[in-house]
Amino acid sequence: MRISRALTPDDRAGSLYFDVPFEVGRCESLEVLLDYDTSRAVIDLGCMGPDGWRGWSGGAKKRFVIGRTAASTGYCPGELETGVWKVVLGLHQIPAEGVTVELTINTPATGAVEAEPPAPAPAGTVPASRRRTLPAAAGMRWLAGDCHAHSLHSDGSLSLRQLAGEAARNGLDFLAVTDHNTVSHHPHLQGVGNEYGIALLPGQEVTTVRGHANAYGRINWVDFRDHPDAWLDQVEGDGGFLSINHPVATDCSWQWQLSRKPTHAEIMHETWLPNRRDTSIWAWLSAWGEPVIPLGGGDFHRPEDGHPTGLPTTWVQSADPSEEGLLAALKTGPTALSMGIDAPLLLRVDGELLAIDAEGAILVDFEGRRQLIRDPYAAIDAQGAGPYRLETSDRRILALTT
Repeated sequence: MRISRALTPDDRAGSLYFDVPFEVGRCESLEVLLDYDTSRAVIDLGCMGPDGWRGWSGGAKKRFVIGRTAASTGYCPGELETGVWKVVLGLHQIPAEGVTVELTINTPATGAVEAEPPAPAPAGTVPASRRRTLPAAAGMRWLAGDCHAHSLHSDGSLSLRQLAGEAARNGLDFLAVTDHNTVSHHPHLQGVGNEYGIALLPGQEVTTVRGHANAYGRINWVDFRDHPDAWLDQVEGDGGFLSINHPVATDCSWQWQLSRKPTHAEIMHETWLPNRRDTSIWAWLSAWGEPVIPLGGGDFHRPEDGHPTGLPTTWVQSADPSEEGLLAALKTGPTALSMGIDAPLLLRVDGELLAIDAEGAILVDFEGRRQLIRDPYAAIDAQGAGPYRLETSDRRILALTT
């Protein structure tokens, strides 16, 4: 079956999402191929079946296959219901003169699901919680990870095994895999994490042109086409938590108005790395006006981007290093953020604020008060309001906690 549609700026003005319905009879698999002039337009790709959402690959794919037992990354395998299906097109960029989209739909699929690329064997590296002896509450320890990463299930270049191996080699205790607008990766995370000796936490980056948010936990798929008020209600109802991603970040800053505010925000993001003197996040926090539990996200997509998983690093205190224990600890906090697993730290332990390996750094509270850290291990008399941060003498961010 071939379907041709001419899309114009009027279509995008009416809705960012354009549904193309098609009929599916009894079959074992289906295949969708998308073709358009990519030099002039950017169109995302997804799919909905009669019984609900089946996957999203955004702009990362021009072909997907869904079968009973296997599917392209980003898409969920399972029974193929008879009835009306929809190709869901995201109209990310439509040129003034319009663009013609050609869809080819095959039932059954004419080719197989893409093979997973080979991954290195587990290396048996030592996680950060074993490399540093950090003060913690009785029965607890500080675990280090990254709360934002992508795989082949969206627009990352690594398979889940490759991603787990990369994060484990970097010494992380945990990595949240937060692929865009899909949960197709969730069923695979625990097994792959066990294989590589790292906790892979389930997440979905709910991605729109007006801002992104990470939904964490063993939760149902979050419909990114809804208003974020609905995201928050659903995620919390499913037992997870929602975090505003990179609130100030070039063309994907947070622009939505909310009826109530999430408890978490990605206060450190990889976009900070080129300019760690950027003060825009402190301005955003002032305008936000509510306390947040801060998270750090490397937003890892591919090795050639030049920044590894775990930069920045999120630390959380937990007695349980499992997925369940880590998600519970991240949900309630406190957290601590640093520029790497061996970098200076600010920790909250039993209500006390501690600066670790930060001799010569400057402590700054949220009201701008400053004091010099004189010792490698310093208990701080914190008089001002948090969050607190450590800076170098030339004002580059080193660490943060509430």
